[in-house]
Amino acid sequence: MPSSLLALLDDITTVLDDVSVLTKVATKKTAGVLGDDLALNAEQVSGVKPDRELPVVWAVAKGSALNKLILVPVAVLISAVAPWAVVPLLMIGGAFLCFEGFEKVAHRLLHSKEEDAQHKQALVAAAADPKVDLVAFERDKIKGAIRTDFILSGEIIVISLGTVTDQSLWMRLGVLAAISAVMTIGVYGLVAGIVKLDDAGLSLTQRASSAARAFGRMILAGAPRFMKLLSIAGTAAMFLVGGGILVHGIPPLHHLTEDAAAAAGEVEPLGGLLASLTEMGLNGVAGIVAGGLVVAVVTLVQRIRRGNG
Repeated sequence: MPSSLLALLDDITTVLDDVSVLTKVATKKTAGVLGDDLALNAEQVSGVKPDRELPVVWAVAKGSALNKLILVPVAVLISAVAPWAVVPLLMIGGAFLCFEGFEKVAHRLLHSKEEDAQHKQALVAAAADPKVDLVAFERDKIKGAIRTDFILSGEIIVISLGTVTDQSLWMRLGVLAAISAVMTIGVYGLVAGIVKLDDAGLSLTQRASSAARAFGRMILAGAPRFMKLLSIAGTAAMFLVGGGILVHGIPPLHHLTEDAAAAAGEVEPLGGLLASLTEMGLNGVAGIVAGGLVVAVVTLVQRIRRGNG
């Protein structure tokens, strides 16, 4: 009995170790979605009163957990019943990442700063207006954030599933469950910290210490820049991750990328770095091109529908 128990514990430890390793791999694959998830969810609480920011983040986090409780079993079921569907789903997820990234870039290029500023001012004014039903306003914010999270969570799970398709059913379930937990806790923990950066900075500016006040002013000045940087990094990662998925799923492009990276790798003394940069660059270009094509198709379909309507 003791030996059986030890063997069981050893098996469990091995499985958990494998899950940990595979989870790390899946986390790297989902970096683009994670960066965008952080930026989007931090933006979702704009216009909410400061004392309600954390409750809103908590409500969205609970909705995110429920999303993943639905999505993880569905993904595992698909991988068990129709494993052939995993690669197409992965390609669709990659294309959607590229679409989102290109749409964000297009929005920045086609919309002026004045329009964005007016939108933010409207949100703040709505929250400050006593005539506005703040309960309904907050509820709409939460629902919108949870809908956004459902899409992003679906992408994360599909991308993660693509890294463990050759593993056992229980291993797939373990990795997806681990990724879901890490992403939910990590994303919403960071979102809570991000939305409270300005409050932390303001609190420090009221301290007696001149160093604390200076640090508080630095936080207040840097928080908007940090959000912008996070959004840019998230968009870039979406092209890299989405493009990488598409390139990997199209053999000719995959071989072309491998050959180009191998050629760059022969350049000394920075061969390894150049090989990585070449692969990333080609994945990024593929992501941008794919995103542009999907946006063009979606725009065309929308115009045809409006014309027929």
